Amino acid sequence: MKNIVIIGNGISGITAARHIRKMSKHKITVISAETDHFFSRTALMYVYMGHMRFDNIKPYENWFWKKNKIDLVRSYVSSIQTGDKMLVLDDGSTLNYDVLILAVGSKPNKFGWPGQDLKGVQGLYSFQDLESMQQYTENIERGVVVGGGLIGVEMAEMLLSRNIPVTFLVREESFWNVVLPREESEMINRHIREHHVDLRLSTELKEILPDENGRAQAVVTNHGEKISCQFVGLTAGVSPNIGFLKDSGIETQRGIMVDPFLLTNVPDVYAIGDCAQFREPLPNRRPVEQVWYTGRMMGEVVARTVCGKKTAYKPGVWFNSAKFFDIEYQTYGHVWSQLKENEEQFYWEHRDGKKCLKFVFDKASRKLLGVNAFGIRIRHEVLDQWLNEGRTIEFVLENLKKANFDPEFFKRHESEVIDLYNRQNAGANLNLVK
Repeated sequence: MKNIVIIGNGISGITAARHIRKMSKHKITVISAETDHFFSRTALMYVYMGHMRFDNIKPYENWFWKKNKIDLVRSYVSSIQTGDKMLVLDDGSTLNYDVLILAVGSKPNKFGWPGQDLKGVQGLYSFQDLESMQQYTENIERGVVVGGGLIGVEMAEMLLSRNIPVTFLVREESFWNVVLPREESEMINRHIREHHVDLRLSTELKEILPDENGRAQAVVTNHGEKISCQFVGLTAGVSPNIGFLKDSGIETQRGIMVDPFLLTNVPDVYAIGDCAQFREPLPNRRPVEQVWYTGRMMGEVVARTVCGKKTAYKPGVWFNSAKFFDIEYQTYGHVWSQLKENEEQFYWEHRDGKKCLKFVFDKASRKLLGVNAFGIRIRHEVLDQWLNEGRTIEFVLENLKKANFDPEFFKRHESEVIDLYNRQNAGANLNLVK
């Protein structure tokens, strides 16, 4: 029986613990200083907004851990002595392991802005961030959100839910245009502004000014404008939380370096989730994958390996989903912000300006390469199958009804999509399969 220690109680670490328990009787210890029990990190915003209580975002009852013989330790790990297979905790106590799984997640980026460590300046990643945000946004006149990504939109929505005016600083010319193509990015620009967010594009944070109590009272932009505020949300991305690994002998770059089996350069030490960086990334995938579902999959993969069933990480077709206020977003395969030389696209947008579909396909073979869907839910298993099978754009459009997730409750748009394709492509005569 092995003594397996997991640092981190997020989706990656807990998935690993659960699957190790299903497959073995190994001793399992999970260490985290954040909370006593695992919770759904993506649901923190709904606690702030009053839609849920914290207990509602814990997937398992408190008795689950003892029943499944998963020991929980509430502590920080100060250092790792890999030669002795020993962890040093922040109270000076030590803990030995046979197998160590690092699932330590990420921390919000800070770029050396003057005032970035003032009171009322923070990111949104941990439970402690939620508590701090609740404290520092009480009875304030304005919040400023810095950084044009998914967490930035979530934080803006959170503040608006409490009737707090929001200024949103985005350094790019259009929202998240490093990821989204022009049409989709411009749609989200409009939607953010429709919610009365003061969206400032091509605008960067220069410094944060303090009041006499060391709390944020204003920001200054790169245009020299001073914006009065009492809360500043830093949402300019996240970075792997690896500072405590210094002098451990575990190889790091941006994240913790791992092979296809999630093993580090140190025997019996693995890394999973946001903190893992692949030495050889899979084709068309990033070396660090900071997405909920990839963390869950890594947890399952590493569990199989440490239980004697060596398994490589093969996540399959890329997908992701999010929500921009009222518009749901799904992406499958690869839809880059700019088309590649071998790619063509077909774009349909509803007249309400809040729904669209983009299909990217190979010029020569006509094979579908990726899909973006905004405001229309599509079935994951159908798109995944079509991309794996190499279906053509024409096949996909003619069979689009099969991908509709909500046929009973929402209007159908497949006929409009095909009509537009036929008009734009001389000689095309696609017909919707019923």
